[in-house]
Amino acid sequence: MQKKRKKLAIGILALLVVGGIVLALPPVWSRVSYFTNKIYTEIFYKINPPQAVIFNPSESTPNEMATAVKATMNALVSPTPAINTPTPQSTLAPTPTQIPLPPSVYLAGVRTEAQMWNNCGPATLSMALSFWQWSGKQQDTAAILKPNDRDKNVMPYEMLDYVNNHTDLRANMRMGGDLYTIKALLNAGFPVLVEKGFEPENLAAEGWMGHYNLVIGYDDSKQEFTTQDSYLLTLLDSADRPSAKGFKVSYENMINNWRAFNNIFIVVYPPDFENDVLNVLGPLADETASYRIAADRAAAEAASLTDARGQYFALYNMGTSLVKLADYGGAASAFDKAFALYPSI
Repeated sequence: MQKKRKKLAIGILALLVVGGIVLALPPVWSRVSYFTNKIYTEIFYKINPPQAVIFNPSESTPNEMATAVKATMNALVSPTPAINTPTPQSTLAPTPTQIPLPPSVYLAGVRTEAQMWNNCGPATLSMALSFWQWSGKQQDTAAILKPNDRDKNVMPYEMLDYVNNHTDLRANMRMGGDLYTIKALLNAGFPVLVEKGFEPENLAAEGWMGHYNLVIGYDDSKQEFTTQDSYLLTLLDSADRPSAKGFKVSYENMINNWRAFNNIFIVVYPPDFENDVLNVLGPLADETASYRIAADRAAAEAASLTDARGQYFALYNMGTSLVKLADYGGAASAFDKAFALYPSI
């Protein structure tokens, strides 16, 4: 009896050792960890739906807030003589003449990469770099962008820093892009990395999320862009991923979901192509001018849009852009209006 128990214990131990070795293999571990985290997240958000949480800015009495703001501004700003000049009004800058573009463009040459768990930023950046024969993978970008597994988010400026400091390529980031900007860059041979909202109907259980896409083509006749999407690639059979030609995003979808992140985009390129990129960017080539363009567009959208979510993002974008322009009073006003709408979105 004791011998049987001993053999059983040895057998169980052997199975655990073999199972541990198999589980430690990178291809196996990446799949197991992905689906384990996915199941955990689905259960967690089922119990604690994020959309049920209403953000309420911390409350301060008007006098306390006014005193704090006044003291800060007095400390930072030197008094200057008052000059009786008219207050400038924010108006949309005249649109420069746009060069006609071909009706469709498709850029081949991106190595597709299905994201690991919560890794769309590193995976999408890896795909963008691969267009220029960069040989790394999302594990390489993630090691710098989110070295801690608990890091749930990657910001565009982190991706910008990665390209400029850890590769032989260069990158530029701008707010205030539009559909023409994407098309013009694609026509010049540059894929465009965008951050946008993501809420596909077939994945409604996931809820709204921020997401990165690499735009690699457009087709005016169909009114749609072609993107490489690291999340949607995970839904394909692994054998089909390398040959995936991309996923379609309608122009309307791009407009509505890109707004959630102030129409921000990143373009990656070899250093020798810097002037080409700046020429294509036109008025967005100057960073300060791009913030003004973004602020003016956001103000126009806040006044014209009728849905609460669209207005919220427009006002939030306006605040974000005005912060970049050091208009902190205008930014605070825009943020206040945005958060007044937040419970309605």
